[in-house]
Amino acid sequence: MSDRRTTAVNERVAASHLLGTVQAPAFVDGETSYVQRPVVDLLDIPGGKRDRQLLAGAKVTVYEDLHGWSFVQSALDGYVGYVLSSALNQTWRPTHRIVTRSTHAYRDANMKSADLHRLSLGAEVPVESIDGEFADTPLGYIPSSHLRPCNEFETDTIAIAARLLGTPYLWGGNSADGIDCSGLVQMAHRLCGLPCPADSDQQQAAMGMSVDDAPQKGDLFFWPGHVALVADPQRIIHANAHHMAVSYEPIKDALERIGPVTAHKRL
Repeated sequence: MSDRRTTAVNERVAASHLLGTVQAPAFVDGETSYVQRPVVDLLDIPGGKRDRQLLAGAKVTVYEDLHGWSFVQSALDGYVGYVLSSALNQTWRPTHRIVTRSTHAYRDANMKSADLHRLSLGAEVPVESIDGEFADTPLGYIPSSHLRPCNEFETDTIAIAARLLGTPYLWGGNSADGIDCSGLVQMAHRLCGLPCPADSDQQQAAMGMSVDDAPQKGDLFFWPGHVALVADPQRIIHANAHHMAVSYEPIKDALERIGPVTAHKRL
């Protein structure tokens, strides 16, 4: 059976590459577009529940635009869902990524001017020019020190996760305003240029090799419905509902509280 989360089909259309594998009234190639808002919810149905979130600059394929809702598939991880059509822009071509926990986009190239948007770690924007200490983008002026080119990647997943310490836990969240366990893991790996699915069960199936030796920095611990990054041989870092935040936790305490891991993976 196909996975609803990554199969681009609804009651009216399906992605053309699914022809012969699913039934649908019409098969379409879709059109490329980009998220032009700081963060948007990716919903299971129009106006429904949040499955995941997409950050500014996220590339999607739009298979249907109906009554103000677009049926899309994320280029990052293949996740399928609905976003408000007004949140998308076909002309965006992100060039730079936010590398700080968060930043602001200002009306002018001046930190005392009005702030227009708050942007999360991992959001991507087209930079039109750099004016001194500020980059001019469609969302406003962003401090250039908070940006790096999209084709530049980091090497330390734990250092990235640590930037989000204290971020509130949010089911399906993918931003510095709220994030869940798999969102944190995906963020840490994406900014290192490493492919990573969206949900913890998908991550367990796709990432790394199973190991049974002592935990090492960067390993992944999986439990049913939960995932954590090994920060060092004694601690994990994870977004969790116990602390309702991204936090460090001693491995010993986590094992006593949650139970034994179902998988210990190493990239």
